[in-house]
Amino acid sequence: MSTFRIAVIGGTGPQGKGLGYRWARHGHEVVIGSRSAEKAVPVAHEVADRIRSEGGAPVVSGASNADAAAAADVVVLAVPYAGHDELVASLAEQLAGKVVISCVNPLGFDRTGPYGLDVERSAAESAASLVPSASVVGAFHHVSAPTLWSQAEYLDHEDVLVCGDSAEAKEIAVELARAVTSRPGVDAGALRLARQLEPLTAVLISINKKYKIRSGIRISGL
Repeated sequence: MSTFRIAVIGGTGPQGKGLGYRWARHGHEVVIGSRSAEKAVPVAHEVADRIRSEGGAPVVSGASNADAAAAADVVVLAVPYAGHDELVASLAEQLAGKVVISCVNPLGFDRTGPYGLDVERSAAESAASLVPSASVVGAFHHVSAPTLWSQAEYLDHEDVLVCGDSAEAKEIAVELARAVTSRPGVDAGALRLARQLEPLTAVLISINKKYKIRSGIRISGL
């Protein structure tokens, strides 16, 4: 298995921290990114301490978003949609030429519940437009943050769907899914399909609320 130095931009949030934990416990070097290193370092320590308590030997550190992205092989965007474009634009130099995995979901919430925002293009497509030299893929949209941080060895009840226009970048995301579900991710097609994958998260949130569960997506027939 190949290992990577992965920068998780927005790694102090629940989903970013959970993904960082899953990758670090399977041998990847993880850098938790945040607007300031002071905020990122305590979360990195929390992730590392937990893995050590489980018998692992993690390599986890904290840094500013810019420093984290600059030193990484793979950069994961795990940030809220609000302010997404401004953040990506500010990191354009650090993201240039790299594999960028977006798990950003443009969602809104009202009295009726969650819904997908009516946006011109998906968050992943927006990132690709802002940093044309980066190889952007969309993945890990539908994995629940509490489940990522849970005691479960693997989230083997679900699959990670991966979309992108670079076969090489998709292969990296497909491989990284093993640390989460125990299986390779599912190649779900071109990057433009992020327009369907991102708002689908709202459906899962609605199901979770109704049935008091942590639902996921599993593809049958593979």
